[in-house]
Amino acid sequence: MLARAFGGCLAALTLLAAATQAASAQDFPPHKPVTMVVGFAPGGGSDTAARLIAKQLSQNIGQTVVVENRAGAGGNIAHAYVANAPADGSVILLGSIGPLSIAPHLMKLPYDPERDLAPITMGLNFPNVLVVHPGLNVKTLAEFIDLAKKKSLDFASTGAGSASHLAGELFNQRAGVELVHVPYKGGAPAMVDLLAGRIAAYYAVPSTAAPYIESGKVVALATTGLQRAPSLPNVPTVAESGFPGFSATNWYAFVAPGKTPAPILDGWNREIVKVLNDPAVREQLDKHGLTPMPGTREELGRYIASESATWGKVIRERKITAE
Repeated sequence: MLARAFGGCLAALTLLAAATQAASAQDFPPHKPVTMVVGFAPGGGSDTAARLIAKQLSQNIGQTVVVENRAGAGGNIAHAYVANAPADGSVILLGSIGPLSIAPHLMKLPYDPERDLAPITMGLNFPNVLVVHPGLNVKTLAEFIDLAKKKSLDFASTGAGSASHLAGELFNQRAGVELVHVPYKGGAPAMVDLLAGRIAAYYAVPSTAAPYIESGKVVALATTGLQRAPSLPNVPTVAESGFPGFSATNWYAFVAPGKTPAPILDGWNREIVKVLNDPAVREQLDKHGLTPMPGTREELGRYIASESATWGKVIRERKITAE
């Protein structure tokens, strides 16, 4: 009799715990401040976008959303941090192409992007722009290639395995040059060294480069998308500068810890998509050369897998290794 009573009590407690967990899983927004993690230093493209989006999210959900920069290793430090963060919706990540689709082909990671990070929505898509120091005395991509074939030049990126790194490697392959790769912890420090003449070239994001292009402190040679960047309409693409089909776009996407319950992921998808579709937010993002690309969780999962296949092939062909 006692055993049956204990068994019944245990079963009731189990059901209560499951019900409580299910109810908690559906709590959205979280009942505490939210941290939006960014994998690069303040001042770069991802940081700019995150702060614009976080501000509007805070207003919409009535909860504080704080941007936290965890720079280093091409964004992998931030991705590893979020992969191990509480899966209660209080931590989300503005992830990037490097850690999500490139780095797994270059190194052993302390996390599995597919298992440990859950897709929320695609965020933003944009090309890189190849900018050089004025001291090189080149004005066109053709002149830059000629110079690179005559002397050793280097190029900056936002880290080994980042989109700017792979754009540079793809350009090396297509143009028949061998610019030396120099990784940085983000767009802002890379631009500082370019402005100082400590680096020859940099595959920058439009939001980082535009003010310096306008002031003449750097020279823009080409953008890496198939179409010209709306924020840089006078800068030709690599494709139209003699390399048909060249495309190496950058993107940011929102993800959460892998074990985050589906109702919370759905809540974040709904709220972030709403912000990305907000006309005022889109206008601000457009000014920085960032194109909002909101979508479903499933669409983001498929896109990450597709990009992984594309860049994995480039990495194998170029025999690229982690630095």
